[in-house]
Amino acid sequence: MTGEHSSKQYDLDLESIRSKVLLMGGLVESQLRDAMVSFRTGNVSLSFAVIKSDENVNKLEVQLDETCSQLIVRRQPAANDLRTVMATVKVITDLERIGDEASKIARTAANLHERGTMSINHYETVRVIATSAADMLHDALDAFARLDAKQALRLIAQDAVIDHEFRSIMRSLITFMMEDPRTISSALDTLWVAKAIERIGDHAKNIAEYVIYIVEGKDIRHTDYAASAKLED
Repeated sequence: MTGEHSSKQYDLDLESIRSKVLLMGGLVESQLRDAMVSFRTGNVSLSFAVIKSDENVNKLEVQLDETCSQLIVRRQPAANDLRTVMATVKVITDLERIGDEASKIARTAANLHERGTMSINHYETVRVIATSAADMLHDALDAFARLDAKQALRLIAQDAVIDHEFRSIMRSLITFMMEDPRTISSALDTLWVAKAIERIGDHAKNIAEYVIYIVEGKDIRHTDYAASAKLED
C-alpha cells in the first residue's frame, strides 16, 4: 500500500508541475504576442510591460527548478519517471529563454519608436515569421500538455521553414540597407527582431524534441529524426 500511495503522490506532484509549466508557457505566449503588438504600433508602455512581465517568468523558472529537484530527492523516481522530470526541466529552460527573446523584441520596439523610425514596413517584414513562430510555440505547448509525439514530430519540420524565412528576411534587409544607407539603423533593429523570432522557433522545436523524449525515450537532438521517421512510415 505504501508503494501505491507513493506512486499516486508522485503522479499528483508531477501533474502539479506540468500545470505550472503550462502556466509559464501561457505567460511567454502573451509576452511574444504583446511584444509584436508593440513592434507594430510603437506602444512603448506595452513594450515596458512585456519587459516587466519577464520577471514573473524568471521567478516561475526558479520555483519550478526547485520543485523538480525536490521531487527527485523525495520520490527517487524510476528511470522512465526520472526521464519525464529531467525533460520537463529542459522545457522550463526553453520557456524562460523564449521570454528573454520576447523582451528583446519589446526593447527594440521601444528603441525604434523613441528614435522616430517606426514603420509599418518593418513589421510587415517579420509578420509571417512571427506568426509561424507563435503558432509553433502554441502547438509545442499543446503537444507537451497532451504528450502528443506525432504533433511534436510535425513541429520539428516546421522549424526549417522558419529558418528559411529568416534567411530570406536577412537578404532582403541587407539589400534594403545597401540601397539606402539612411535605413541601416532601423533595418538592423528589424533584423534583430527577426533573429529573436527565429530563436523562439528553435526553442519551440526543443520543446517538441523533449516531448518525443518523454513519450518514446529517444533523445533526438542533433539528429535528422523527422526525416527518418517519415521513411519508417
